[in-house]
Amino acid sequence: MSRTRVLIVDDQPLLRAGFKSVLEASGQIDVVGEAATGVEAIEQARRLDPDVVLMDVRMPDMDGIQASGFLLKDAPVEDLLSAVRAVAAGDAQLSPAVTKRLLDQVARRLPAAVDHDETLLEELTARERDVLRLLALGMSNAEIGEALVVAEATVKTHVSSVLSKLGLRDRVQAVIYAYENGLVAPSP
Repeated sequence: MSRTRVLIVDDQPLLRAGFKSVLEASGQIDVVGEAATGVEAIEQARRLDPDVVLMDVRMPDMDGIQASGFLLKDAPVEDLLSAVRAVAAGDAQLSPAVTKRLLDQVARRLPAAVDHDETLLEELTARERDVLRLLALGMSNAEIGEALVVAEATVKTHVSSVLSKLGLRDRVQAVIYAYENGLVAPSP
């Protein structure tokens, strides 16, 4: 198995050092560089060609909002490692806490009546709809597997199928789609 090459971008040196220690301790990740600003991050990314850029969302000159995943800085170590692996594999990753906050904010701004795209939803199996609903509630694949009493690998297969059938790029788009099409409703 090849090691994942990571560039860490954060304006706080202590946080960069902490992330570096955690990532390298996994034995599967090499931190190939560090940057303190978004401009430095672009320069380093071009030069080092990392598999993943672990970047703070709030940066002085450029933010990390275009990233494929979001975790809170207090996320458990295993969540961080899992997110790096997921992003390196081409997936998007949102922590359940971030997902819940994001969705509550986005969903409140949606119009009361959204046109449902029933033709695409009809292409989903009942199980795929269940997976999409639970995904939209911010559950991880492991949590969805527990809730539906199926293996995590089976959940991954269903998520991939949902994305493919709905023509979506990642889990973030799937969650937004679920809210827009009334499969889930925002928290009061």
